[in-house]
Amino acid sequence: MNNDIYTKWEKESALIITRISGAVTETEVSEWKQSLEKAFAEIPSGTQFKIFVNLYGLNPASVSAHKAYRDIIPLLLSQYNWRIGYLDLFDEAKDLQLTSKNEIECLAAVHCHHDSYKINEYESRFGKDSEHFFDDPEKSESWIRNYSI
Repeated sequence: MNNDIYTKWEKESALIITRISGAVTETEVSEWKQSLEKAFAEIPSGTQFKIFVNLYGLNPASVSAHKAYRDIIPLLLSQYNWRIGYLDLFDEAKDLQLTSKNEIECLAAVHCHHDSYKINEYESRFGKDSEHFFDDPEKSESWIRNYSI
């Protein structure tokens, strides 16, 4: 599988779509983080948005690449008043502060990953009306696009 790294802001649907997949290196994780920062900078102040985090096919090339990507989305979304459900698994995340940068707020999230066992466990433990965890990119995108904010 080729590496696929991008993030885009869809103003019309108030949706951020981000994707990172393949055997990514730390450099590629850095490129992905930059794509996220660029897309989030496009969101107008006072906007409510939703996000599709597509990690389907992600297989970091090293332990350091894995460590580099795993806290990007939770820390980023915490700046937009969103706490990802699975953070309850980690003691170090218990004091994560939520803020609302530029009065922008995340109202819904869907996370997609190919590890069906893990993602189904996340869904059963942490899934809720405004946040889901799926192992199918099409199902993920369909759910988030149909979620009304």
